Formats: sequence, structure tokens, C-alpha cells
Amino acid sequence: MSRQGFGGTSPSMNFSSSALGNGCSPTDLTEEDLDNLQIELAKMEDEIQTLRQVLLAKEQYAADIRRQLGLSPLSNIKQNLSKSWQEVQTSAPYLTASATLEEISNSNIYMRTRESLSHAGQVTSSALSSVGVVITRRLGEMRALPLPAPARTLSHTMSVPTMSPLRSSLLRKWLAM
Repeated sequence: MSRQGFGGTSPSMNFSSSALGNGCSPTDLTEEDLDNLQIELAKMEDEIQTLRQVLLAKEQYAADIRRQLGLSPLSNIKQNLSKSWQEVQTSAPYLTASATLEEISNSNIYMRTRESLSHAGQVTSSALSSVGVVITRRLGEMRALPLPAPARTLSHTMSVPTMSPLRSSLLRKWLAM
């Protein structure tokens, strides 16, 4: 299908033989070829703009139909996630992994390891509880003890500034003013 604007050329476009070769530069084109290419480019840009406007109008119409049907973007995402999760759960890798995990969880080694880890957790919990009880008891004993009195050696010195005779006479003169 060779339509204008979709890879075909317009029948009115007659380029010189040098313009039709691969890798030709703009200097190889005639003045008429350059004018024709400018016109063709303008037509393509107009067509692209028209197609963008048509696409936008169709997207708005589709959004309006979705809204009338009560379909929100959130419900679309939820539906897509639900469908994807369904596909994952029915996929061969998921089914294989599920079967393998089921076999492992029913194995003797898994059961013994789970029991050992459970027992270790209980022992650790008991030990930490005992440590907490001992620390609490020791803090209670320390709280009951009187605080040692600090050594009280207070020595206060107080100095009174003295005024030189020169300053005191200047002060008296200034106050007398």
C-alpha cells in the first residue's frame, strides 16, 4: 500500500535523478526539488498535527465511555493486577516452584530444622527474660540505697573593687556638676 504520507511519494513529486540517489546532500538538489521537498514537509507536519488532534479526541471519547461504564483508572489497574496475578499463578515456573516448596516443607530435614530453630528461639527468649529480671531487681536495690553525700568544702571569697584616689576625685567632680 503506497499512500501519500505513509512511505509513498506523491505523483506530483518529480525529483531530478541526482535527488533520488542515496546519501544525496541538499547541494545536490535543484531549486525546484528543494521547493517540492519543503511543500511535502509542510504537508507531512500538517497531517501529523491533524492525527494528533484526532487521537486526542478519541482518547477523550474513550475516557468518557469508561466513566459512563463506571470504570475508573484505579479499577483498570486493579483488574490488570488481578489478571496478571492469575496468569502468574497458572504459569509453569510458579507451579513448579510451589510444588518444590511443598515438598521441602514436608521433608524430614525441614521439620527438624524448624523444631530446632523454634527451641533455640524459646531458650533465647527465656534467657533474655531472666537477664531483664536480674537487671530490674538490681536497679531496685540501687534505688533503695542512699546517695553518698558529696564532700562539702565551700569557700566563698568576695572582693570589693577599690578606687584609686585619682579616680575617686574625678568621680566626685563629675557628680558635682
